[in-house]
Amino acid sequence: MNLVTVNTDTIRIGTPIPLSLWDVNGILIAPKGFVIRSQADLDQVVAQRQQLYIDVAESEVHRRAYVGKLRSMVTDEKALGEIAESQFSSFELERTRDITLSDEPDWLDLQEQTHAMLRDSNAESFCARLDKLQLQLNRHARTNPDGTLFALIHLSSTELRRYSATHAMLVSVMCSLAAREVLKWPAALEDSLCKAALTMNIGMTELQDRLAVQKEQPNLEQARQIEHHGARGLSLLMQRGVTDPLWLEAVVDHHTKTPGPLAVRSEAQRMARMIQRADMFAARLAPRASRTSESPASAMQAIYFDENRQVDAAGAALIKATGIYSPGSFVRLASDEIAAVIKRGSNTTTPRVAVVINRTGMPTGELIVRDTSKPDYKIVAGVSHRDVKVQINLERLLALTKPTATDRRW
Repeated sequence: MNLVTVNTDTIRIGTPIPLSLWDVNGILIAPKGFVIRSQADLDQVVAQRQQLYIDVAESEVHRRAYVGKLRSMVTDEKALGEIAESQFSSFELERTRDITLSDEPDWLDLQEQTHAMLRDSNAESFCARLDKLQLQLNRHARTNPDGTLFALIHLSSTELRRYSATHAMLVSVMCSLAAREVLKWPAALEDSLCKAALTMNIGMTELQDRLAVQKEQPNLEQARQIEHHGARGLSLLMQRGVTDPLWLEAVVDHHTKTPGPLAVRSEAQRMARMIQRADMFAARLAPRASRTSESPASAMQAIYFDENRQVDAAGAALIKATGIYSPGSFVRLASDEIAAVIKRGSNTTTPRVAVVINRTGMPTGELIVRDTSKPDYKIVAGVSHRDVKVQINLERLLALTKPTATDRRW
Protein backbone atom coordinates (compact mmCIF):
# COMPACT_ATOMS: atom_id res chain seq x y z
CA MET A 1 0.00 0.00 0.00
CA ASN A 2 1.46 3.36 -1.07
CA LEU A 3 -0.01 5.92 1.32
CA VAL A 4 0.25 9.67 0.85
CA THR A 5 -1.23 12.41 2.99
CA VAL A 6 -4.39 14.28 2.04
CA ASN A 7 -5.01 17.97 2.51
CA THR A 8 -8.30 17.78 4.42
CA ASP A 9 -9.32 21.21 3.13
CA THR A 10 -9.83 19.62 -0.30
CA ILE A 11 -12.34 17.03 0.97
CA ARG A 12 -15.82 18.04 -0.09
CA ILE A 13 -18.60 17.79 2.48
CA GLY A 14 -21.83 16.08 1.40
CA THR A 15 -20.50 14.37 -1.73
CA PRO A 16 -19.02 10.88 -2.22
CA ILE A 17 -15.27 10.82 -1.60
CA PRO A 18 -13.38 9.75 -4.74
CA LEU A 19 -10.74 7.59 -2.99
CA SER A 20 -10.72 5.58 0.24
CA LEU A 21 -9.34 7.27 3.37
CA TRP A 22 -6.80 5.44 5.56
CA ASP A 23 -4.89 6.17 8.74
CA VAL A 24 -1.10 5.99 9.07
CA ASN A 25 -1.28 2.30 10.01
CA GLY A 26 -3.20 1.35 6.87
CA ILE A 27 -6.54 0.97 8.67
CA LEU A 28 -9.53 1.92 6.51
CA ILE A 29 -11.39 4.95 7.84
CA ALA A 30 -13.89 5.54 5.01
CA PRO A 31 -14.36 3.57 1.77
CA LYS A 32 -14.41 5.19 -1.67
CA GLY A 33 -17.87 6.67 -2.26
CA PHE A 34 -18.50 7.36 1.46
CA VAL A 35 -20.24 10.68 2.15
CA ILE A 36 -18.94 12.89 4.97
CA ARG A 37 -22.08 14.61 6.18
CA SER A 38 -20.68 17.68 7.94
CA GLN A 39 -17.51 19.61 8.69
CA ALA A 40 -17.93 18.63 12.33
CA ASP A 41 -17.77 14.94 11.38
CA LEU A 42 -14.59 15.54 9.37
CA ASP A 43 -13.02 17.57 12.17
CA GLN A 44 -13.75 14.76 14.64
CA VAL A 45 -12.02 12.18 12.44
CA VAL A 46 -9.01 14.46 11.92
CA ALA A 47 -8.77 15.09 15.66
CA GLN A 48 -8.70 11.35 16.35
CA ARG A 49 -6.32 10.35 13.54
CA GLN A 50 -4.22 13.55 13.19
CA GLN A 51 -3.60 12.87 9.51
CA LEU A 52 -5.56 11.17 6.72
CA TYR A 53 -4.06 9.21 3.84
CA ILE A 54 -5.01 7.77 0.45
CA ASP A 55 -3.47 4.88 -1.44
CA VAL A 56 -2.31 6.31 -4.77
CA ALA A 57 -2.26 2.80 -6.23
CA GLU A 58 -6.02 2.48 -5.63
CA SER A 59 -6.96 4.08 -8.90
CA GLU A 60 -5.39 4.66 -12.29
CA VAL A 61 -7.60 7.74 -12.36
CA HIS A 62 -5.14 9.48 -10.04
CA ARG A 63 -2.29 9.22 -12.54
CA ARG A 64 -4.43 10.30 -15.50
CA ALA A 65 -5.80 13.25 -13.53
CA TYR A 66 -2.30 14.33 -12.55
CA VAL A 67 -1.18 14.33 -16.17
CA GLY A 68 -4.37 16.13 -17.19
CA LYS A 69 -3.80 18.83 -14.57
CA LEU A 70 -0.26 19.42 -15.80
CA ARG A 71 -1.45 19.63 -19.39
CA SER A 72 -4.06 22.15 -18.32
CA MET A 73 -1.37 24.33 -16.72
CA VAL A 74 0.73 24.14 -19.89
CA THR A 75 -2.27 25.12 -22.01
CA ASP A 76 -2.91 28.06 -19.68
CA GLU A 77 0.71 29.15 -20.27
CA LYS A 78 1.68 28.89 -16.61
CA ALA A 79 5.33 29.64 -15.77
CA LEU A 80 7.65 26.64 -15.95
CA GLY A 81 8.69 27.13 -12.33
CA GLU A 82 5.07 27.14 -11.17
CA ILE A 83 4.40 23.89 -13.04
CA ALA A 84 7.50 22.23 -11.58
CA GLU A 85 6.51 23.16 -8.02
CA SER A 86 2.87 22.08 -8.39
CA GLN A 87 1.48 19.59 -5.89
CA PHE A 88 -2.07 18.36 -6.29
CA SER A 89 -4.01 16.36 -3.75
CA SER A 90 -5.95 13.34 -4.97
CA PHE A 91 -9.18 15.12 -4.11
CA GLU A 92 -8.25 18.16 -6.18
CA LEU A 93 -7.39 15.84 -9.05
CA GLU A 94 -10.69 14.01 -8.78
CA ARG A 95 -12.49 17.37 -8.80
CA THR A 96 -10.71 18.21 -12.06
CA ARG A 97 -11.71 14.84 -13.44
CA ASP A 98 -15.35 15.40 -12.43
CA ILE A 99 -15.44 18.59 -14.50
CA THR A 100 -14.29 16.74 -17.60
CA LEU A 101 -16.85 13.98 -17.21
CA SER A 102 -20.26 14.39 -18.81
CA ASP A 103 -23.03 14.93 -16.30
CA GLU A 104 -25.37 13.04 -18.63
CA PRO A 105 -25.52 9.39 -17.54
CA ASP A 106 -25.46 6.64 -20.15
CA TRP A 107 -28.12 4.35 -18.69
CA LEU A 108 -27.58 1.55 -21.18
CA ASP A 109 -23.88 1.57 -20.30
CA LEU A 110 -24.72 1.45 -16.57
CA GLN A 111 -27.08 -1.42 -17.33
CA GLU A 112 -24.21 -3.28 -19.02
CA GLN A 113 -21.89 -2.51 -16.10
CA THR A 114 -24.41 -3.98 -13.67
CA HIS A 115 -24.94 -7.02 -15.89
CA ALA A 116 -21.19 -7.69 -15.97
CA MET A 117 -20.69 -7.05 -12.24
CA LEU A 118 -23.38 -9.55 -11.24
CA ARG A 119 -21.65 -12.26 -13.28
CA ASP A 120 -18.09 -11.51 -12.21
CA SER A 121 -16.66 -14.31 -10.05
CA ASN A 122 -13.28 -12.66 -9.44
CA ALA A 123 -13.19 -11.08 -5.97
CA GLU A 124 -10.89 -8.18 -6.89
CA SER A 125 -12.63 -7.13 -10.11
CA PHE A 126 -16.10 -7.75 -8.64
CA CYS A 127 -15.53 -5.35 -5.75
CA ALA A 128 -13.94 -2.76 -8.04
CA ARG A 129 -16.86 -2.95 -10.47
CA LEU A 130 -19.40 -2.73 -7.67
CA ASP A 131 -17.69 0.28 -6.07
CA LYS A 132 -17.51 2.06 -9.44
CA LEU A 133 -21.16 1.37 -10.20
CA GLN A 134 -22.36 2.42 -6.75
CA LEU A 135 -20.36 5.66 -6.97
CA GLN A 136 -21.95 6.52 -10.32
CA LEU A 137 -25.50 5.70 -9.20
CA ASN A 138 -24.98 7.67 -6.00
CA ARG A 139 -23.74 10.70 -7.95
CA HIS A 140 -26.67 10.63 -10.38
CA ALA A 141 -29.22 10.08 -7.62
CA ARG A 142 -27.89 13.11 -5.76
CA THR A 143 -27.45 15.51 -8.67
CA ASN A 144 -30.68 14.62 -10.48
CA PRO A 145 -32.86 12.18 -8.50
CA ASP A 146 -35.89 12.79 -10.71
CA GLY A 147 -33.95 12.05 -13.89
CA THR A 148 -32.45 8.93 -12.32
CA LEU A 149 -35.87 7.61 -11.31
CA PHE A 150 -37.29 8.54 -14.71
CA ALA A 151 -34.64 6.61 -16.64
CA LEU A 152 -34.75 3.49 -14.47
CA ILE A 153 -38.54 3.30 -14.23
CA HIS A 154 -38.83 3.77 -17.99
CA LEU A 155 -36.24 1.01 -18.61
CA SER A 156 -37.94 -1.30 -16.13
CA SER A 157 -41.38 -0.71 -17.63
CA THR A 158 -40.57 -1.07 -21.31
CA GLU A 159 -38.07 -3.83 -21.96
CA LEU A 160 -37.04 -7.33 -20.92
CA ARG A 161 -33.39 -6.92 -21.94
CA ARG A 162 -30.95 -7.15 -19.01
CA TYR A 163 -33.89 -7.46 -16.61
CA SER A 164 -31.82 -8.41 -13.54
CA ALA A 165 -29.45 -5.46 -14.00
CA THR A 166 -32.17 -2.84 -14.44
CA HIS A 167 -34.15 -4.31 -11.55
CA ALA A 168 -31.14 -4.14 -9.23
CA MET A 169 -30.32 -0.52 -10.14
CA LEU A 170 -33.91 0.65 -9.61
CA VAL A 171 -34.24 -1.05 -6.22
CA SER A 172 -30.88 0.36 -5.12
CA VAL A 173 -31.74 3.94 -6.11
CA MET A 174 -35.19 3.78 -4.51
CA CYS A 175 -33.70 2.50 -1.26
CA SER A 176 -31.01 5.18 -1.38
CA LEU A 177 -33.52 8.02 -1.74
CA ALA A 178 -35.74 6.68 1.04
CA ALA A 179 -32.81 6.12 3.41
CA ARG A 180 -31.28 9.53 2.80
CA GLU A 181 -34.26 11.85 2.24
CA VAL A 182 -36.92 10.31 4.49
CA LEU A 183 -35.38 8.05 7.14
CA LYS A 184 -32.15 10.08 7.51
CA TRP A 185 -29.99 6.99 7.87
CA PRO A 186 -26.22 7.45 8.31
CA ALA A 187 -24.21 7.49 5.10
CA ALA A 188 -22.42 4.23 5.92
CA LEU A 189 -25.72 2.41 6.46
CA GLU A 190 -27.10 3.85 3.23
CA ASP A 191 -24.01 2.61 1.38
CA SER A 192 -24.45 -0.92 2.76
CA LEU A 193 -28.14 -0.81 1.87
CA CYS A 194 -27.48 0.22 -1.73
CA LYS A 195 -24.84 -2.45 -2.28
CA ALA A 196 -27.09 -5.09 -0.75
CA ALA A 197 -29.88 -4.00 -3.10
CA LEU A 198 -27.58 -4.17 -6.12
CA THR A 199 -26.56 -7.72 -5.21
CA MET A 200 -29.78 -9.04 -3.64
CA ASN A 201 -30.42 -11.49 -6.49
CA ILE A 202 -26.84 -12.43 -7.32
CA GLY A 203 -27.75 -15.99 -6.34
CA MET A 204 -30.20 -16.23 -9.26
CA THR A 205 -29.10 -13.57 -11.74
CA GLU A 206 -29.04 -15.77 -14.83
CA LEU A 207 -32.30 -17.45 -13.84
CA GLN A 208 -33.93 -14.05 -13.30
CA ASP A 209 -33.05 -12.98 -16.85
CA ARG A 210 -34.33 -16.31 -18.20
CA LEU A 211 -37.63 -16.06 -16.34
CA ALA A 212 -38.24 -12.58 -17.75
CA VAL A 213 -38.58 -14.04 -21.26
CA GLN A 214 -40.02 -17.41 -20.29
CA LYS A 215 -43.74 -17.78 -21.04
CA GLU A 216 -44.26 -20.75 -18.73
CA GLN A 217 -44.42 -20.60 -14.96
CA PRO A 218 -41.20 -21.62 -13.14
CA ASN A 219 -40.64 -25.37 -13.09
CA LEU A 220 -39.76 -27.28 -9.91
CA GLU A 221 -36.01 -26.80 -10.27
CA GLN A 222 -36.39 -23.10 -10.98
CA ALA A 223 -38.71 -22.73 -8.00
CA ARG A 224 -36.07 -24.42 -5.83
CA GLN A 225 -33.41 -21.98 -7.04
CA ILE A 226 -35.71 -19.03 -6.33
CA GLU A 227 -36.41 -20.30 -2.81
CA HIS A 228 -32.73 -20.68 -1.95
CA HIS A 229 -31.23 -17.75 -3.85
CA GLY A 230 -30.71 -15.69 -0.68
CA ALA A 231 -28.46 -18.31 0.89
CA ARG A 232 -26.65 -18.87 -2.41
CA GLY A 233 -26.20 -15.10 -2.73
CA LEU A 234 -24.55 -15.05 0.71
CA SER A 235 -22.11 -17.74 -0.36
CA LEU A 236 -21.26 -16.02 -3.66
CA LEU A 237 -20.74 -12.62 -2.01
CA MET A 238 -18.43 -14.08 0.63
CA GLN A 239 -16.43 -15.82 -2.13
CA ARG A 240 -16.10 -12.40 -3.79
CA GLY A 241 -14.65 -10.83 -0.67
CA VAL A 242 -17.71 -9.16 0.89
CA THR A 243 -17.39 -9.07 4.70
CA ASP A 244 -19.95 -6.41 5.70
CA PRO A 245 -22.32 -8.32 8.04
CA LEU A 246 -25.23 -5.91 7.46
CA TRP A 247 -24.96 -6.26 3.70
CA LEU A 248 -24.73 -10.06 3.88
CA GLU A 249 -27.66 -10.46 6.32
CA ALA A 250 -29.85 -8.14 4.25
CA VAL A 251 -29.22 -10.22 1.12
CA VAL A 252 -30.05 -13.47 2.93
CA ASP A 253 -33.31 -12.11 4.35
CA HIS A 254 -34.54 -9.73 1.67
CA HIS A 255 -37.41 -12.07 0.74
CA THR A 256 -38.50 -12.67 4.33
CA LYS A 257 -41.97 -11.23 4.86
CA THR A 258 -42.13 -9.92 8.40
CA PRO A 259 -44.70 -7.16 9.01
CA GLY A 260 -44.23 -4.60 11.73
CA PRO A 261 -42.45 -1.30 12.38
CA LEU A 262 -38.88 -0.65 11.28
CA ALA A 263 -37.83 0.87 14.59
CA VAL A 264 -37.85 -2.43 16.50
CA ARG A 265 -35.66 -4.25 13.94
CA SER A 266 -31.90 -4.55 13.77
CA GLU A 267 -30.09 -2.44 11.16
CA ALA A 268 -29.67 -5.43 8.86
CA GLN A 269 -33.35 -6.34 9.15
CA ARG A 270 -34.39 -2.75 8.41
CA MET A 271 -32.26 -2.95 5.28
CA ALA A 272 -33.81 -6.29 4.32
CA ARG A 273 -37.33 -4.91 4.70
CA MET A 274 -36.54 -1.82 2.63
CA ILE A 275 -35.13 -4.00 -0.13
CA GLN A 276 -38.07 -6.41 0.08
CA ARG A 277 -40.64 -3.63 -0.46
CA ALA A 278 -38.68 -1.91 -3.25
CA ASP A 279 -38.11 -5.31 -4.86
CA MET A 280 -41.86 -5.93 -4.83
CA PHE A 281 -42.53 -2.58 -6.49
CA ALA A 282 -39.94 -3.11 -9.23
CA ALA A 283 -41.15 -6.65 -9.95
CA ARG A 284 -44.75 -5.49 -10.41
CA LEU A 285 -43.57 -2.68 -12.64
CA ALA A 286 -41.60 -4.83 -15.08
CA PRO A 287 -43.22 -6.65 -18.02
CA ARG A 288 -42.48 -10.32 -18.53
CA ALA A 289 -43.30 -12.76 -21.28
CA SER A 290 -45.67 -14.53 -18.89
CA ARG A 291 -47.62 -11.47 -17.70
CA THR A 292 -48.26 -7.80 -18.27
CA SER A 293 -46.83 -5.05 -16.09
CA GLU A 294 -48.70 -2.81 -13.68
CA SER A 295 -48.63 0.96 -13.76
CA PRO A 296 -46.07 2.50 -11.39
CA ALA A 297 -48.88 4.02 -9.34
CA SER A 298 -50.54 0.61 -8.89
CA ALA A 299 -47.21 -1.02 -8.05
CA MET A 300 -46.43 1.71 -5.54
CA GLN A 301 -49.78 1.40 -3.79
CA ALA A 302 -49.21 -2.37 -3.40
CA ILE A 303 -46.21 -1.79 -1.12
CA TYR A 304 -47.97 0.71 1.13
CA PHE A 305 -49.70 -1.95 3.27
CA ASP A 306 -47.95 -4.86 4.95
CA GLU A 307 -49.03 -8.50 5.18
CA ASN A 308 -51.47 -7.58 7.98
CA ARG A 309 -53.01 -4.75 5.92
CA GLN A 310 -51.36 -2.15 8.14
CA VAL A 311 -49.33 0.78 6.83
CA ASP A 312 -45.83 -0.53 6.14
CA ALA A 313 -43.10 1.80 7.40
CA ALA A 314 -40.61 0.81 4.70
CA GLY A 315 -43.20 1.04 1.95
CA ALA A 316 -44.38 4.42 3.20
CA ALA A 317 -40.79 5.73 3.24
CA LEU A 318 -40.26 4.57 -0.35
CA ILE A 319 -43.49 6.23 -1.48
CA LYS A 320 -42.59 9.48 0.27
CA ALA A 321 -39.16 9.45 -1.37
CA THR A 322 -40.29 8.65 -4.91
CA GLY A 323 -43.95 9.71 -4.98
CA ILE A 324 -47.03 7.64 -5.70
CA TYR A 325 -46.67 8.81 -9.29
CA SER A 326 -42.93 8.49 -9.76
CA PRO A 327 -40.85 10.17 -12.48
CA GLY A 328 -40.90 7.91 -15.52
CA SER A 329 -44.53 6.91 -15.09
CA PHE A 330 -47.59 8.06 -17.07
CA VAL A 331 -50.82 9.56 -15.74
CA ARG A 332 -54.20 10.76 -16.96
CA LEU A 333 -55.11 14.31 -15.96
CA ALA A 334 -58.47 15.90 -15.18
CA SER A 335 -58.04 17.70 -18.53
CA ASP A 336 -58.19 14.22 -20.18
CA GLU A 337 -54.58 14.56 -21.29
CA ILE A 338 -51.96 11.82 -20.89
CA ALA A 339 -48.71 13.06 -19.36
CA ALA A 340 -45.30 11.73 -18.36
CA VAL A 341 -44.24 12.43 -14.78
CA ILE A 342 -40.97 14.37 -14.92
CA LYS A 343 -40.48 15.57 -11.34
CA ARG A 344 -41.65 14.75 -7.85
CA GLY A 345 -43.84 17.47 -6.36
CA SER A 346 -44.48 19.16 -3.05
CA ASN A 347 -46.27 15.99 -1.90
CA THR A 348 -46.57 12.41 -3.10
CA THR A 349 -49.61 12.96 -5.33
CA THR A 350 -48.82 16.24 -7.10
CA PRO A 351 -45.81 15.74 -9.37
CA ARG A 352 -44.77 17.95 -12.26
CA VAL A 353 -45.75 16.36 -15.59
CA ALA A 354 -45.32 16.91 -19.33
CA VAL A 355 -48.26 16.25 -21.65
CA VAL A 356 -47.49 13.73 -24.39
CA ILE A 357 -51.05 13.01 -25.66
CA ASN A 358 -53.66 15.76 -25.87
CA ARG A 359 -57.34 15.43 -24.99
CA THR A 360 -58.20 14.34 -28.57
CA GLY A 361 -55.79 11.41 -28.31
CA MET A 362 -53.12 12.91 -30.54
CA PRO A 363 -49.42 13.21 -29.63
CA THR A 364 -48.33 16.72 -28.76
CA GLY A 365 -45.77 18.45 -30.94
CA GLU A 366 -44.35 20.42 -28.03
CA LEU A 367 -44.14 19.08 -24.50
CA ILE A 368 -46.51 21.07 -22.28
CA VAL A 369 -45.58 21.10 -18.59
CA ARG A 370 -48.47 20.91 -16.11
CA ASP A 371 -48.62 21.44 -12.37
CA THR A 372 -50.86 18.68 -11.01
CA SER A 373 -51.49 20.55 -7.75
CA LYS A 374 -53.89 22.72 -9.76
CA PRO A 375 -57.48 21.37 -9.92
CA ASP A 376 -57.69 21.62 -13.72
CA TYR A 377 -54.70 19.29 -14.09
CA LYS A 378 -55.00 16.99 -11.09
CA ILE A 379 -54.14 13.34 -11.66
CA VAL A 380 -57.18 11.07 -11.98
CA ALA A 381 -55.42 7.78 -12.77
CA GLY A 382 -52.09 6.11 -13.43
CA VAL A 383 -51.51 4.80 -16.95
CA SER A 384 -49.45 1.72 -17.80
CA HIS A 385 -46.57 2.14 -20.25
CA ARG A 386 -48.14 -0.46 -22.54
CA ASP A 387 -51.22 1.77 -22.94
CA VAL A 388 -49.21 4.75 -24.21
CA LYS A 389 -49.15 4.08 -27.95
CA VAL A 390 -47.18 7.10 -29.12
CA GLN A 391 -43.43 7.43 -29.71
CA ILE A 392 -41.85 9.18 -26.74
CA ASN A 393 -38.83 11.46 -27.14
CA LEU A 394 -36.87 10.37 -24.09
CA GLU A 395 -34.09 12.93 -24.48
CA ARG A 396 -36.55 15.82 -24.38
CA LEU A 397 -38.33 14.38 -21.36
CA LEU A 398 -35.11 13.68 -19.48
CA ALA A 399 -34.03 17.27 -20.12
CA LEU A 400 -37.13 18.41 -18.21
CA THR A 401 -36.15 16.40 -15.12
CA LYS A 402 -33.11 18.53 -14.32
CA PRO A 403 -33.28 20.46 -11.03
CA THR A 404 -34.16 24.16 -11.05
CA ALA A 405 -34.23 26.84 -8.38
CA THR A 406 -38.04 26.65 -8.17
CA ASP A 407 -38.26 22.94 -7.46
CA ARG A 408 -40.07 22.06 -4.23
CA ARG A 409 -40.00 18.89 -2.17
CA TRP A 410 -41.88 17.93 0.96
